[in-house]
Amino acid sequence: MLTLAPARAAADTAEDRRPLAVVVGSGFGGLAAAVRLGARGYRVQVLERLEQPGGRAAVFKQDGFVFDAGPTIITLPSLFEELWTLCGRRFADDVDLRPLDPFYRLVFPDGSTFACSGDDAAMREEVLRLNAGDLDGYARFLEVSKEIYGFAFEQLGQIPFNTLGTMAKAIPGFVRHRADRSVHALVRRYIKDPRLRIAFSFHPLFIGGNPFRVTSMYALVSYLERRFGVHFAMGGTHKLVEGLVGLIEGQGNTVRCNTEVARIDVTEGKATGVTLASGERIAADIVVSNADSAWTYTKLLPPGASRRWTPQKIARAKFSMSLFVWYFGTNRQYPNVDHHTILLGPRYRELLTDIFDRKVLADDFSLYIHRPTATDPSMAPPGCDAFYALSPVPHLEADVDWTTMAEPYRRKIEAALGASLMPGLREAVVSSKVITPIDFRDRLSSVHGAAFGLEPTLLQSAWFRPHNVCEDIPNLYLVGAGTHPGAGVPGVISSARILDQLVPHGATLR
Repeated sequence: MLTLAPARAAADTAEDRRPLAVVVGSGFGGLAAAVRLGARGYRVQVLERLEQPGGRAAVFKQDGFVFDAGPTIITLPSLFEELWTLCGRRFADDVDLRPLDPFYRLVFPDGSTFACSGDDAAMREEVLRLNAGDLDGYARFLEVSKEIYGFAFEQLGQIPFNTLGTMAKAIPGFVRHRADRSVHALVRRYIKDPRLRIAFSFHPLFIGGNPFRVTSMYALVSYLERRFGVHFAMGGTHKLVEGLVGLIEGQGNTVRCNTEVARIDVTEGKATGVTLASGERIAADIVVSNADSAWTYTKLLPPGASRRWTPQKIARAKFSMSLFVWYFGTNRQYPNVDHHTILLGPRYRELLTDIFDRKVLADDFSLYIHRPTATDPSMAPPGCDAFYALSPVPHLEADVDWTTMAEPYRRKIEAALGASLMPGLREAVVSSKVITPIDFRDRLSSVHGAAFGLEPTLLQSAWFRPHNVCEDIPNLYLVGAGTHPGAGVPGVISSARILDQLVPHGATLR
C-alpha cells in the first residue's frame, strides 16, 4: 500500500518561486492535473484525506491478496503516455500495461456467452454465433460508433464547455448524431437480438449511467475499445497511481495523505487556498478540486459562493447508481473465469429501473466479476485467485440499511457465483471484504454515496455538467468524474488535459 506525506522539501522552500496550485483529492483526475500543472510551471501540493493516494483507484492488501479497489479497465494508454512524456520519461519504464483478450465475457441468463475483443474476425464470429441476421447491423453500428467517437470524444471531450458559445457550436453535431436518443435506443436501430443489444449498449454502467436514458454519445465506447484495446497494469491498477505520484515528486512537488481539506477559502470572490481539518491554512494561487463536484459545491465552498451550483440545484440533480463490491480471495483457482466477466441476472431493464428510478434493492442482480490473477498471478498467493464481484445498487436515497443488509447481500452473491461460475466457492473463500454505498459517502465523500457522481444524461453532460472552471469563483477549477467530460478513466484524465486551455501558465503569475 502506498502511503505518502510531503516527501520533497524542495517543493516547500522559500527558494521555490513557482506559483502554488493546491489539488484537492488524488484520484486519477487530480494526479493527472498535478502533473500537468507541474509541467506548466506550478509548485503543486496534492492533498488527500485518505491514508493513500488514488481515490477510487486505491488498493488494499489482505491475507496475501492484492485487491484493486476501483477501476480495472484501462483504455487509451496514450493518455497516460502523454503525462510521462511531459516529464521527460517513458511510461513503459514504470508501468507494464498488458492488452487483454478477450476484453470481457458476457454470460446471459440462458447460459449463452459473448466474448468482446479487438479482433474484427473474432467479433463477427461472436455475432454470427448468437444471431447471423445481426451481422450487417453490427457493422453499421460500428460505423456509427466510430463517427460518434470522433465527434463526442476527439472533439468535444478535449475542450472546455464553460461557455454557451461552445455549446452552441456543438448543437448541430448533437442533432446530427441524435444525442437525444439513449445508447440502447441507438443500438436497437441496428441490432435485433436482445442479447446483442445488451452487449453493445451496457457500457454506460461503467460510468454510472442507465443505458436506457444515457445519451447515445456514449455509444462511442464500442469503437474506442476496438481501436485502442482494453489493458491491465501488472501489479494492479494502483501501479498507475504509483507511477503518477512518482512523476509529481520528480517535478519537485508533493502528495500529502491523511490531509483533509475542510473548506476551499474564498476571499473577495476568489479562491485563495484551502483550510485543512487540522486548522492549517494553505494559501494558493489556484485551487483544483478533484473531489466529487456535488460535494465540492455543497460541502467545501462557503454558502452562497456559487450562484449556479446551489444546494437546491444539486438536490434536484440525478445521481449515478452506487455499488456493492465484494472483494474475496480463494484457496483454489478458477481458470474458466476470464479476467473480466459480466454475469447478467434474469432481468435487465427491470433491474435498472429498480436501481435508478424506483431506488429499491432488488432480490436479483447482475454482476461484474474481476479476476486479476487471470493475467497477473502475483496478486494472490500461489495456487490462489483474487476477485471482486461488483453489483450496481441504488444510491443512498434508497431506503436500504446497509449496516444490516451488507452480509446477507454478500451471501446471496456468493451463492449465485457458487451455483454458476465458481463451484465450491463458499468453502474456497479465505479472504473477504465488502464496500457499500455508505463507504462511497463516508470514505470517498460522494453525495448520496453515488459511485460516479452526477448521472451522464443529456441534460447533465457538456455545458449542463459542472464546468472545469468555476464560473462564479475565479482561480477554482474542477477535474474528475463529476465534471466535463465525465466518468471513466479516459474521461477523468481528459478533464485534467482540458485544464491546459483554462489555467494560465505558471510563468505569468510570478
